[in-house]
Amino acid sequence: MTWSYLPHTRADRQAMLDAIGVDSVDRLFEDVPADLRMTGPLQLPPALSEPELVRQLGALAAQNDNLQEAVCFLGAGVYDRYIPSVVDHVIRRSEFYTAYTQYQPEIAQGYLQALWEYQSMICELTGMEVANASLYDGSTAVAEAAMMACAASGRTAVVASQTLHPHYREVLSTYALDKELTVNTASYRDGVTDVQRLAALIDDTTAAVIVQYPNFFGCLEDLPALAELAHAKGAYLIVSADPVALGVLEAPGALGADIVVGEGQGLGLAPAFGGPYLGFFATTEKLMRKMPGRIVGQTLDNRGNRGFVLTLQAREQHIRREKATSNICSNEALCALTAAVYMAALGKTGFRQVAEQCLQKAHYAERFLTGLDGCEAVFSQPFFQEFVIRLTKPVAKVNQMLRKKGMIGGLDLACYYPELENCMLVCVTEKRTKAEIDRLVGEMGAAL
Repeated sequence: MTWSYLPHTRADRQAMLDAIGVDSVDRLFEDVPADLRMTGPLQLPPALSEPELVRQLGALAAQNDNLQEAVCFLGAGVYDRYIPSVVDHVIRRSEFYTAYTQYQPEIAQGYLQALWEYQSMICELTGMEVANASLYDGSTAVAEAAMMACAASGRTAVVASQTLHPHYREVLSTYALDKELTVNTASYRDGVTDVQRLAALIDDTTAAVIVQYPNFFGCLEDLPALAELAHAKGAYLIVSADPVALGVLEAPGALGADIVVGEGQGLGLAPAFGGPYLGFFATTEKLMRKMPGRIVGQTLDNRGNRGFVLTLQAREQHIRREKATSNICSNEALCALTAAVYMAALGKTGFRQVAEQCLQKAHYAERFLTGLDGCEAVFSQPFFQEFVIRLTKPVAKVNQMLRKKGMIGGLDLACYYPELENCMLVCVTEKRTKAEIDRLVGEMGAAL
């Protein structure tokens, strides 16, 4: 054997080559262009001892800013929130942490019940009738919702607001390309969807209107008006919602939404350099059988005892691929469990208090920041925990100065919206203290 950690002997490998009718492993890679094939060993540095490796990796990690040492005012879809210690304690139990999926309900009742509770809480937050047991993240949840709306309506186009997260719109466009669907974009006015422009884009081919609540700028969209426009043309209203904001805002389901999706990272999941995260997905009973992903259902066994099972599994793993509602092959069960533990630990009162603190602290920060010379509010709309300010200096330069002071500033919006040059999206979560906000105001004043 060439390498001791490979189980196949030379005879084994030759037998496999004979079975498929080639004389060498190299023949298997002939379709790969010659200039892309590796012709020698990887150029790796010499092996290190474990202590040396730990020191080297520690030095590399120290080059990153971290949220234990830096004060973060960056949001845009990923939020620095306080995570109660009980969350990590529960999800690290081996029966949860090492379990991949719940195909055998007879040995997975605990996990299935936890996911059922998660679905129930998502339904209560969103005002919808049914939720699934999670998707990959907020962006794929939006794309899956659009695909579901097209499948349910038999139409081939969607209209997405420009105030929908830019990354979500990119993922939506990628999905739509494969499905040969049309994605139209409705522009914004004063930080919210331009209703007149939106109305002009909706026609008889439109399956759904997609908006964010609060939107990417932190502003609150007029969901009832948008729902009326969509429904008048027979289209669905898809709302991508911040679940924490729903602690103080009216549930989208009560405002006319047909499908409510979103990113669940704020429900007990750390930013973690970009994942893993959690996409939640909820809809009406009418659309339930078109919903992608896994659904946990409650039932009775043959003895009359309450039990939980995976149900309505219209995924390509379970039925013919062409009949599947989605080709999602996995879920985020551990992340969904995390969200369930987080919401259960806070309870209704605690969850509302977290949302109220975000609301109050963000407005406090906005009031004092816009009082600085060289800083002004961009939009006049009501907002939740994020707001946009315009600076007299480049955002990148201001953020660089803040970094030197141990602070992570807001997002430079010109990266996604060229018309918002020198504009910063600032986020203030419940984790930020008055002293930290006052310090931001002081450092911003000095930077400007």
